[in-house]
Formats: sequence, structure tokens, C-alpha cells
Amino acid sequence: MRTLMCPFISLPTFMIAFIMLVLVMCAPEAEALVRVKDITRTHDQNEIDLLGYGLVIGLDGSGDSKGTQFTMQSLANMMERLGITVNSAKLKVKNVAAVMVTTRISSRAREGDRIDVTVSSIGDATSLQGGNLLLTPLSSGDGDIYVNAQGPISIGGFNVQVDGGNKIINNYTMVGRIPGGGKVVRRPEKLGDGSELLLILHDPDYHTADRIASKINNRYGLISYIDDAATVRLVVPDSLSSPNERNRLLADIGGMKISPDQVARVVINERTGTIVAGEYVTIAPVAIAHGNITVKVRSLPIISQPEPFSQGETVITSEYQISVDNEPARVVHLKESVALTDVANALNMIGATPRDIIAIFEALKRAGALRAELVII
Repeated sequence: MRTLMCPFISLPTFMIAFIMLVLVMCAPEAEALVRVKDITRTHDQNEIDLLGYGLVIGLDGSGDSKGTQFTMQSLANMMERLGITVNSAKLKVKNVAAVMVTTRISSRAREGDRIDVTVSSIGDATSLQGGNLLLTPLSSGDGDIYVNAQGPISIGGFNVQVDGGNKIINNYTMVGRIPGGGKVVRRPEKLGDGSELLLILHDPDYHTADRIASKINNRYGLISYIDDAATVRLVVPDSLSSPNERNRLLADIGGMKISPDQVARVVINERTGTIVAGEYVTIAPVAIAHGNITVKVRSLPIISQPEPFSQGETVITSEYQISVDNEPARVVHLKESVALTDVANALNMIGATPRDIIAIFEALKRAGALRAELVII
């Protein structure tokens, strides 16, 4: 499978630079093969999202202000547990910030394992740079604690403020990570009884599920069945029911290679001007007319002076002049095409910018000429 990058005309320098990337997989000579474990997961791999509330200390004056009551109350409660009684209303610290700590734990984790956690400010702190998260228990939705998190925060940037309101900010400083900052104290339970296994496809598709089941059955006999577009059921034979043989079976199936099918899809990110298109995207025969209309509104001040010695006042009004520049439409005719490189070249010839091309793709979808799913993010 080949990936082609199709360059488009760049925007003028006085405008915001948009980066457009079109990934086109054009009629490959040989289908690309991927491993089963890269496109599926087993149903017994139970994953749980965890959440916790904590405090970050050691900030350089960039923590929550006194008006953030839950931060001050949390600090007072912590000090009280340490044997120090303080009045939360009189606390005036700016090196502490309240945060939410999140992570996800898998049933493959063991007690004592270290996992990464994400720390996000929920108060009015200006930066978590240099902060240290205090011991924070992370629990699931049912309240069971699985991980304890603690450690220095890495934000991958900085936020520097000097006099006069001038700031230098590199990356986002209100969210950080603690690599290995979570210690597993409880392991989630596995799903299933071991006699059957479910392979869950990340992108449900009947063709892909059928190819996986056929590959397994060709090697081990009739032990796999298709439940639906997202699920392939494995019936573990008695000869492979021991833990070692069962794990070897999973390892072998995970290493099998197939050619997955995919849905024709075009993904557009309007914020960055990025377009990504899949292999099976086609364009029906269509004609595209493209032109720009520019409306200019000018405000001209008109000053009216009073007569001498009339005790009048100078009056300033505005007169508006409106002009419309209608660029002649440029027309391109497209025959039915599988390769989007043809579409890219045609749009490039009429001088379409990435922002124009996004609008053209949306119009093609509305006209029924874009034979693919259009996803806008």
C-alpha cells in the first residue's frame, strides 16, 4: 500500500498558514498486511477509567487564588489531618493548585506496577510548572481505589510573565503528566471464564472480521465464529485449555497477518486546514466552479465645522463606501476518479487554497458526488 502526499498551493503570507495533508492510497499492487493484535483487543482485557482529586504544591506564585474556596478548604483539611489546625478563610497561598488526576488501568496490570497519570487544573491557577502532586487516590465510578498517584509534574513547556502584562508561553501549562506517577494497588478483574474468547475489532467491519475468522480456522480448525461486525468469537478447544497452551494460542493469533477492509472516509479538520482521505474514496463526474467574492467597506470621516461665533460644536460623522470585487469563476470538470491525486491536481490548477478545498469537499458531499463518509472534526 502506498501513501502519496499531494501538495497544494500555499496561502498568502499575510494570512494564517494552513497545512493541508492529503493521504491517498492509490490502487496498491499488493495489499498491505497487518497483525491481528494491532486491529483487535480481547474481551477479557478489562480497562477502567480512574479519577481523583488532589493538590499540587511548590508552584512559583502561579497557583489558585484565595477566591478558589475548594482549594483553600482542601489545604486546611490536609493540614488538620497532619495535626495542624488552620482557618481556611485566612489562608493566603499562591503556590497550591487544586487538580483532577485521571488515568486508565488495564486488567493486565499487577499490584506495584507504575502507570502514567494526567493532571489538570480546575481552579484559577495560571501554570502547573514546577509543581508536585501530593498523594492522591484514584478510584473508579463505583468508588473502589485502584491507583495512588504522586510525583513531580511534567508540562513540556513554560509560562513566563514579566512586568507590564507581557507573557511568554510555550505549550499549554494547565495540564501535565507524571510518567510512572501512579502505583497500582488493586488489579481490575478479568472478564470471561476462559472457555471462550472474544476478539473485538477497533473498527468494526464484516469483511475484516471474516478474514480474521478464516485465518484462524484455516490453522486451528473450526474454532472461531463471527458474532457481528465488531466481534469474532473463539471457542478454546480442550487440548488448548491449559494456561500455557491458551496463552500460546492468543500469541499466535495476535501475530497472524491479514488485510483489513475499511470504509471510504474523508476526515477534515477545519481548524488546521487538514484533509485526510482513505483508499476507497471516489468522486462522481462533476463540474466545479470556484471564485471569490470580496466585499470592502470603507469608513470616511466627515467633519462639520460651525459658523464663526455661533457657539456651535464640531460634528464628526462617517460615510461608508462599499465595493464588491467578484472574481470570475474558474470551472473544472472532473471525470469519475478513484485516485484523489487527480482531484487535488485539478483543484490546484484553479488556484484553490486549502480552505477552499475544504469547502469544495463539503459541497461535493452535499451534491452526492463524494462517495465517502465525510467527517469534520
